[in-house]
Amino acid sequence: MEMREELRGIARRAIESVLPDRAVREELSRREISDPVRILAFGKASWRMARAAVEVLGKRVKGGIAITKRGHSQGPIEGIEVWEASHPVPDESSVSATRRALELMEGLSEGETVLLLISGGGSALFELPAEGVSLEEIREVTEALLRGGATIGELNAVRKRLSAVKGGRLGEMLRPARVLALVLSDVVGDRLDTIASGPAHPDGTTAEEALRIASRYGLKLSPAALEALRRETPKRLEHVETVVVGNLLKACATAMEEASRLGYSPFSLTTHLEGEAREVGLLFASAAKSALAGSSSLRRPCALVAGGETVVRVRGKGRGGRNQELALSFALSVEGLEGVALLSLGTDGTDGPTDAAGAVVDGGTARRIREAGLDPQALLEDNDSYRALQAAGDLLFTGPTGTNVNDVVVLLVR
Repeated sequence: MEMREELRGIARRAIESVLPDRAVREELSRREISDPVRILAFGKASWRMARAAVEVLGKRVKGGIAITKRGHSQGPIEGIEVWEASHPVPDESSVSATRRALELMEGLSEGETVLLLISGGGSALFELPAEGVSLEEIREVTEALLRGGATIGELNAVRKRLSAVKGGRLGEMLRPARVLALVLSDVVGDRLDTIASGPAHPDGTTAEEALRIASRYGLKLSPAALEALRRETPKRLEHVETVVVGNLLKACATAMEEASRLGYSPFSLTTHLEGEAREVGLLFASAAKSALAGSSSLRRPCALVAGGETVVRVRGKGRGGRNQELALSFALSVEGLEGVALLSLGTDGTDGPTDAAGAVVDGGTARRIREAGLDPQALLEDNDSYRALQAAGDLLFTGPTGTNVNDVVVLLVR
């Protein structure tokens, strides 16, 4: 089997292993949950999570809402309102959906349970600006931090304080009901106060930390936003129980199992992959060259697997995502080499503001781009990885997967 096709198969298996339906069903089936239950789901996987919950709980569900990314809804769910909103930057649809969600949670009592279903993308999809802060300012701050290469932790430390529902504040609003939060983690290390900006989890960041981040990235803030950063977030939420039902570790383990089945010796690099995408691409290229030369502990045929979330430092005006930029950087560095191929995959099926999930590249990728009349190095410098990889025929398309546990990178060396 051709190596790139092997990688596409590994991508399919990794995604299947972290689809949230089964995880939600298993968690709810082993619990004794009495009615009434209200469901509040938001994130890219919220449709699948809400549907699975309704299938298990049945008539115990007394209503609720699922807010997902545009294009990620797969139809109506009995008893649940399904809303689509904007991602990765919130817009008025996000605010409208959030207001409706809060309306549906009004009048809660001690005898009720709120089933909170949270997945990656929830920060943008579930948003209500803090008093005096405009949605436009939240968007501007988010875009400035993304352009500056801020980590997801840094982004959320600031963004949660500009919101009325993040950083544990939603949890406060849901008192006195019992809250069971089932979380599909898209954050490196599964930090619960960072996933979707920690709407119902005690916040581990401080106002002082948020102010330092704002200064580090030169954010221009209104007086109201600056005051919001100074306000402290909830540190105790005894009525909330949180369970992680799926994460990156599972996706990477499955990728390793599939690579082994295909005859490769699998090695786990990390599930905490961070850094600038193009630099990480060079790291994988170096590992490939060392394995080919026999100058590392990697013995061919081998598979190097990593998971996490890199960042793109925007220098140009092109289009692409972090997985595509990582893959293009790798492809340029291994140009002409045989027996190497790399997959870089966003498990939600969308990489950046594109319709591709990522890319599968090899030593012939750069040549194919040049044969199409394009300069791959110039396209990389312009952050135009989508155009480059489209020309090579190396983009990976999965469509919306219904899950989101970060990115998976797999290097195969024969």
